Amino acid sequence: MKIGIIGAGNIGGNLTRRLTALGHEVAVANSRGPQSLTALVAETGASAVTVEEAARGASVVVVTVPLRAVPDLPPRLFDGAEAGFAVIDTCNYYPRERDGRIAGIEDEGLTESRWTERQVGHRVVKAFNGTYAQDILDRPLPAGAPGRLAVPVAGDDEAAKKTVRALIDELGFDTVDSGGLDDSWRQQPGTPVYGLRAGVAEVTRALAAASPERPEAFRG
Repeated sequence: MKIGIIGAGNIGGNLTRRLTALGHEVAVANSRGPQSLTALVAETGASAVTVEEAARGASVVVVTVPLRAVPDLPPRLFDGAEAGFAVIDTCNYYPRERDGRIAGIEDEGLTESRWTERQVGHRVVKAFNGTYAQDILDRPLPAGAPGRLAVPVAGDDEAAKKTVRALIDELGFDTVDSGGLDDSWRQQPGTPVYGLRAGVAEVTRALAAASPERPEAFRG
């Protein structure tokens, strides 16, 4: 599968490492340009590209950038992507630490991924937003293995969600369907499932225990 990754921070970098190790063709981009990705390319065999090129021919595109940077992504970001491609959104809203106040989230009550979807102009599947980046490298396990971690996944496009869940399974993690994108508040920062290292049953319980009230620490 051809996979484009936009953002080469902790999550983007470790997804590049794992996905190339699994034999996928990965094109990775960041805001600083391909020349800044020399070490990651040498380590993984991924291709360094510009952000504008990251989605070309891709079956899956991962958007893993600071939320404040999402509106700055190119307006025709997904031109040239494969028909039926899926977009994974790993982004989180940290208004006090990093992103500043985002009106669509604060005033309109949009979930973080619904807001992201509007910015990028394509349906997204929310996943890996509450996963520790190092776990992507250190904690994959075969299907059915005791202690296998589960990742909540939200989205409205069932075909895209199926693609994303299959990819996460290949990466070595179970998944729990957390509903549509308007339900993705259940896995935003400050919820019981955010940062939870647990299996399917416990992740399912944590999603059910979430409150739609955004915690004070995550309000702008």
